[in-house]
Amino acid sequence: MLQQRLQKIMDEYVGGVGTWYMTSKYMLEEGFYYLGLLKEDSYHMCAENLHELLRAWENFHRILAGEAHARHIHFREETRYPGYYYRGDFLAIDDENWKCFVNSTYDKETGEWNVFKREYHQLIP
Repeated sequence: MLQQRLQKIMDEYVGGVGTWYMTSKYMLEEGFYYLGLLKEDSYHMCAENLHELLRAWENFHRILAGEAHARHIHFREETRYPGYYYRGDFLAIDDENWKCFVNSTYDKETGEWNVFKREYHQLIP
């Protein structure tokens, strides 16, 4: 059930197929709220055996991966298409400002994300 909730949040708020890969700042912020609720609920997962424990940890890591993905989309103020996502509030590709890598770090003690740009070096012209 937890995994289905995560898939629904990612689909509806982070630019999934259900929204034709479209998202916006406000949809992402709403998605962060629901991801926070899901993360709180994930602390109550339990397992009867090692296989279920593996699945529980897998779901917890999926939540973190989904949140990282959403944080990167939220940080990057442009659309990345074709095939990635569309930002309804930034409908154009902006290579002048955003032809770069977006990286992040997560502090598990505070729960804070630090998202930042890294320069892109084109190796093959």
